[in-house]
Amino acid sequence: MMKMTLSLRCAGACALSLCLTAAIHGDDLNNIEYGRAGKYSLLLDAHIPDGTGPFPAVLLVHGGAWVGGDRIISVEPLFKPLTDAGFAWFSISYRLAGDVVRNPIAAALHLGGAENDVRRAVAFVKEHASEYHVNPNKIVLIGESAGGQLAAMAALRPDPGGAVQGVVAFYTPSDLVSLVRSSSMIPNNVRDAVEGTSFDDILMAGLKKFSPINFVSATSPPFLLIHGTDDNIVPVAQSERFCDKFRTAGADCELYRVEGGGHGIRAWQSSRLTDYKPFMVRWLRQVLARN
Repeated sequence: MMKMTLSLRCAGACALSLCLTAAIHGDDLNNIEYGRAGKYSLLLDAHIPDGTGPFPAVLLVHGGAWVGGDRIISVEPLFKPLTDAGFAWFSISYRLAGDVVRNPIAAALHLGGAENDVRRAVAFVKEHASEYHVNPNKIVLIGESAGGQLAAMAALRPDPGGAVQGVVAFYTPSDLVSLVRSSSMIPNNVRDAVEGTSFDDILMAGLKKFSPINFVSATSPPFLLIHGTDDNIVPVAQSERFCDKFRTAGADCELYRVEGGGHGIRAWQSSRLTDYKPFMVRWLRQVLARN
């Protein structure tokens, strides 16, 4: 079967229909508009396997400290293992806090819009499941770094009808309050300047509101946390405490440590730290087999 790559902005009903018709045949689709947020066109790229399906689906959420990142470059190491495993996947862009502020700390106060974009992407895939030959009851979110935080929040606080069956979160900042309090990336003089002030109170309240660790419950979907042991940006202790919170609540969580891994799957790729890939695929298949 001849593969074709579409590069369309599916903004109208006719253009969307063209995208979806091509998807039935098993294609790679680019620049599909899954929603709008004011002036922002929310886009995704997709891979749909050959065959009739329905296929389990994965939504990929890139990282970039909430102010940058790219839906292709940042998560490219995940494309092949997901494709080879027969998953449909959708890699999304979302509103970056960098469009509003340039400080990653202050960006945490602007995360609500990005969270909603992830929820909107889940809704889009479910709404068009038949056209994409996707099973709407077999959807998993995968996020890395800041994208892991967004994926976790969208899964732990879903819209009505927006539940997903699992989350894979790479080196995710799950407790933003403790991260800001202890991170070596924040100069002590900056931390000292705001500590005890009203701004400090506002900032910490905002960080708590967007910390996934505070929203775990017995009904949370299964999580797989993947984290490098040598991560000096988001310490592996963040994922250790996050996973402990699931277990205490009676929910499912597994933690896969990448020994010697720093922060970023692209760096892992160049260092040949790729054993997490078959483990991730096995976990995805096991979780989706339950539904």
